[in-house]
Amino acid sequence: MNQTRLSKGPLLDLKGNLIESGYSTYLAKDYYRDQVKVRGMRIKEWDYYYIGNDDFGIAFTIADNSYLWLTSVTFFDFINKKEVTNTKMGWLSRGRLKLPRSSVKGDIKLAKKNQKFQFLIDKNKRHIIVDIKNFTKGANLLANIVLEPSIKDSMVIATPFKKRKHFYYNQKINLLKAKGNVIYGDQTFDFANSYGVLDWGRGVWTYKNTWYWSSMSGVQNKVKIAFNLGYGFGDTSKATENILFVDDKTYKLDDVEFMIPTKGKKDDFMSDWEIKSKSGNINLVFKPILDRYSNTNVLIIQSNQHQVFGKFYGEFKTYDGKVIKIDGMMGFAEKVCNRW
Repeated sequence: MNQTRLSKGPLLDLKGNLIESGYSTYLAKDYYRDQVKVRGMRIKEWDYYYIGNDDFGIAFTIADNSYLWLTSVTFFDFINKKEVTNTKMGWLSRGRLKLPRSSVKGDIKLAKKNQKFQFLIDKNKRHIIVDIKNFTKGANLLANIVLEPSIKDSMVIATPFKKRKHFYYNQKINLLKAKGNVIYGDQTFDFANSYGVLDWGRGVWTYKNTWYWSSMSGVQNKVKIAFNLGYGFGDTSKATENILFVDDKTYKLDDVEFMIPTKGKKDDFMSDWEIKSKSGNINLVFKPILDRYSNTNVLIIQSNQHQVFGKFYGEFKTYDGKVIKIDGMMGFAEKVCNRW
């Protein structure tokens, strides 16, 4: 695939179409919500963080999907194979959350019933403070986590959909080194040995779509290794979002396919997956531990999600002849089907 590097400048032209499609390792394009020319409920904006290690993890979501707003926290216990989610939703947000136009600067502060969210940026550090009363019955949750980049690059992609004026602008920042803790009920979880990923998304989406995404960040044999793999995010003919980070070296990758096993003609998410590329430079086996399944279905709106956490095994072959081995590193892979 002949992948295109994004140049600096505005994201959209005067008609609301992408000026340029492609990828970057930093937030090259400038996004402004008021430059979007599509009417109705098609604009989708979100900030999603996942931070975790082999034993436990936590995910935070703030989303403005135009027809509704959503705040959500999920706590994962990988030892006991359990997860707990607390979500609030409301109708017809249509940009009123005022999510920042950039991932580089701009704080988010939201207070909903029993929930207080703060996503703060101080220079290059990200400070997450979330306070939820009755996260589960009788147990509060208080998160206070600071994330700091441990590598210089990230994954950025600007992709159009086939429908005019529809696009997805996305940054995923892997290997965010964490410090801080989560107090859940009468237990305190120290996240000092954890890494995080930010999924920052802004775009105009078509009504019906299915995406696949996988992410991993961690240290193996004193080497920082992370990847972002996925497809289904619009027309990726100019660039994929597939990328591998090894310490401060970045390797852009081409195609990828998630081979989810089936049972009785249905996806069998808890059996071993294969994740491969046609070129042979991606060859992974994913062994699931926990499936965070949700299915929101209200009238004409549905989001069917399987975010599966587990361990990766296999290898990447890089363009400079290296073979990067992955041996039981923790991450996730997901399949999400939306009518939104």
